Amino acid sequence: VQLQASGGGLVQAGGSLRLSCAASRRTVGAYAMGWFRQAPGKEREFVAAVSASGGRTYYADSVKGRFTISRENARNTVYLQMNMLKPEDTAVYYCAADYSAGLPIVAEEYDYWGQGTLVTVSS
Repeated sequence: VQLQASGGGLVQAGGSLRLSCAASRRTVGAYAMGWFRQAPGKEREFVAAVSASGGRTYYADSVKGRFTISRENARNTVYLQMNMLKPEDTAVYYCAADYSAGLPIVAEEYDYWGQGTLVTVSS
């Protein structure tokens, strides 16, 4: 599975962005999908995950209530809607896929990774 993340950019604090992750394989509907981020000088951290069916989601406490993960299996695409952005959300955002019926939140559980898209939030 090849993943292509897009949608990053520069936004002011309080603004919104929507990230997209397009998958190369039509069977992506069998994969749990996640978003992670890595800020400069920091380790990669979990942001959000959605189950293969789309029926379950899970968020990091730092983004809960501001970010929404969703998927559109017919388009082989997963989204991350980010609202009320803060400067501390600045990072490279990565999407990932795990061939699983679960809802993984640990990076090591994911099998495939996209290249990342940069989100910069100015104060």
